Amino acid sequence: MGRLVVVSNRVPTGMRSADTGGLATALKGALSSGGLWFGWSGEIAPDEAAAEVVRSRIDGNIVFSVLDLTEQDLEEYYFGYSNRSLWPILHYRIDLADFRREHYAGYLRVNRRFARILAEQVKSNDTIWIHDYHLIPLAQELRRLGLRNKIGFFLHIPWPSPDIWAALPEHRKLLSSFEAYDLIGLQTEFDAENFIQSVAREGLEALIPAEKVAAFPISIETKEFAAVASTAGNHPLARKLATSLRGRKLMIGVDRLDYTKGIGQRMGCFGRFLEMVPAARGKVVYLQVTPKTRSEVPEYMQIQREVAEIAGRINGAYGDIDWVPIWYMNRTIRREALAGLYRLADVGLVTPLRDGMNLVAKEYVAAQDEADPGVLVLSRFAGSSHEMDGALLVNPYDEDETAAAIEKALAMPLDERQARWRGMFERLRTHDVECWRESFLRALEPSRPVLKVAS
Repeated sequence: MGRLVVVSNRVPTGMRSADTGGLATALKGALSSGGLWFGWSGEIAPDEAAAEVVRSRIDGNIVFSVLDLTEQDLEEYYFGYSNRSLWPILHYRIDLADFRREHYAGYLRVNRRFARILAEQVKSNDTIWIHDYHLIPLAQELRRLGLRNKIGFFLHIPWPSPDIWAALPEHRKLLSSFEAYDLIGLQTEFDAENFIQSVAREGLEALIPAEKVAAFPISIETKEFAAVASTAGNHPLARKLATSLRGRKLMIGVDRLDYTKGIGQRMGCFGRFLEMVPAARGKVVYLQVTPKTRSEVPEYMQIQREVAEIAGRINGAYGDIDWVPIWYMNRTIRREALAGLYRLADVGLVTPLRDGMNLVAKEYVAAQDEADPGVLVLSRFAGSSHEMDGALLVNPYDEDETAAAIEKALAMPLDERQARWRGMFERLRTHDVECWRESFLRALEPSRPVLKVAS
């Protein structure tokens, strides 16, 4: 049995539990018996020659192998094609897509460099698991170099309808590159259907048969996160927040600053709730935690300004001298503190405009106290809506519907909250991140020994 080789756009710089998310922890678990993790270091090389230099370190049985990108790579491959072409298209936002030939050329150039350098490190019996939209052509490039290893791909974000995908100028070339994979994993059955329909639309069924495509909904470390949350109420930030609330109810939203998350629309829905339910004024606080992301991209700088303006407008319209309706935190909060905030919140607001899965929804449910759980208000356009059947599903574009769901969530009786929570938590308990990881790897390589399956 060979090693597992994980390839991702970014490789984590450290693997301390406080510094990593569930995905990094899950992938490290997959590599626990020995393997290689390959990708970008997150650093910028001064020139092309320096970008060819591989840096490796060993952590237990795992080899972390990284490359730097040049400034040109960063602009064309990362900010350009990955985040200004593929990201908006895959999230149904043709209006925000930027199509430039030089960005596509840079995207292919970096994938070819990654393939050439990775191929030198791969052994003939290794299994390769490639992650996300940055690296779609990587398997094709590895095949061109003669590799015959098992290669799987997992897309962490949505796959759109065929008409949306077809708006990408290179859609057929990029789609045909999936032929090189032995298994293509997507988040939901809906995404898998869209992908298969895209293949059929281009007449590529013989190259990419439907049997290669399957849904593998990603999850979280359910037991571990629940255990952290059970004591996280003692975290200084959670205690401080509880004191500041002065008995008011708390709603929480946690998102990266990204136009797909619908943060501005969500604040608008909360404003509509305050308009519709005057009795709630002064009795509920909405905390929005939004770390900055891709702040160098102009579109994201604009989003940051817009969200801050919406929060200010609602606070100005409805706030009082002793009550601020929206608390907006534009920074990262560590995992233990975040678990405490989730547990403290009476309502979790997870209303992206489009999301592959959205693990915040699952973290919020896992963090709840079973004796007095909160209510999840969830966008029907998040992949997690296919699993979290105890949530109140909403259309995030519909202010009245979302405002009504907020009102219902805040007033929901304990027995209904408990019943809704129990079903969702049981799903998370039996379908945790290790179950996701093992189900994908067993589908890619049926003879692979089982490391652990959730029970």
